[in-house]
Amino acid sequence: MALEPLDPETAVELYLEDRRSELAASTQYAHSSRLGHLIRWCDGQGIENINELTGRTLHRYRLWRRSDGNLAPSTEKTQMDTLRVFIRWCATIDAVPADLWSKVVSPSLSESERSRDVMLDSEVAERILEYLSTYEYASERHVCFRLMWYALLRRGAVHALDLGDYDSKDMSLDVRHRPETGTPIKNKYNGERFIALSADTCSVLDGWIEDRRLDNADEYGRNPLLSTTQGRAHLTTIQSYVYSVTRPCLFTDCPHGWDISTCDAATDRTEAFACPSSVSPHAIRRGAITHWLNSDVPEPVVSARANVSSAVLDEHYDRRTEREKMEQRRRYLNNV
Repeated sequence: MALEPLDPETAVELYLEDRRSELAASTQYAHSSRLGHLIRWCDGQGIENINELTGRTLHRYRLWRRSDGNLAPSTEKTQMDTLRVFIRWCATIDAVPADLWSKVVSPSLSESERSRDVMLDSEVAERILEYLSTYEYASERHVCFRLMWYALLRRGAVHALDLGDYDSKDMSLDVRHRPETGTPIKNKYNGERFIALSADTCSVLDGWIEDRRLDNADEYGRNPLLSTTQGRAHLTTIQSYVYSVTRPCLFTDCPHGWDISTCDAATDRTEAFACPSSVSPHAIRRGAITHWLNSDVPEPVVSARANVSSAVLDEHYDRRTEREKMEQRRRYLNNV
């Protein structure tokens, strides 16, 4: 294949323009930001034509990016996954060899790294919500994901909600600890709280209740908000909803280069956990908490809504980098 010369900056501009119609504005910004590092690195290396990129040069870029940004493993993975998608796109316009994308190494995360660092990026959450709003409005997956992202609910809290815990007029949820009838929640009675909901979230819940929810009681005679043919949605069922909606192939190309038609994780919801890019409910919670903190929602508000102490929030959930925290302080102290 004869490669056609193309400078890195133009390549990124063409890529972003080509995907403008399919990417949310926040995703466009995220991809632009991540690929901006590649442009900067190429400039420093004197690479004026991306035809020159090889597996070895991309490996050097990965090492540079890791040291330059002091990246957490999960952040490095996100950046390399974006780079892989970009390089694969470049091959479609004869700018790089067709197989170069497969040489972009995205780190595998250990269990400890996954439990501490993996979170759902806000731009990915937006893509998921856009997909669900368009194709699965007011479905069980839409309700589940929206409550986890916007209401900061744990999986157990979603499981515990009864139909009567939702007040459409008051636009609120009443989260209760009911261990005697099978729905304990984290932090027990200290985890009980009222949660204010937005009009959009209430519209989704109202649509679910009016059009899709199955009127089935659980084994204790309670009417669960998230019901199934068997009664209350099981904790593992809720987890499977999360794994299935966080697969990238739901709304974009597979970042791993797999054939979706033969991929069990892509074609079978019950196998979605096998997708390397799908995430657990805890990763949604961590990503949502970090997103709201990055959006300048005061820490005490996030702490109360998520039912987590400030100390635990800082140690286990807040994944903002020190630079991000500095930039937030700058906005408040710009004139000091």
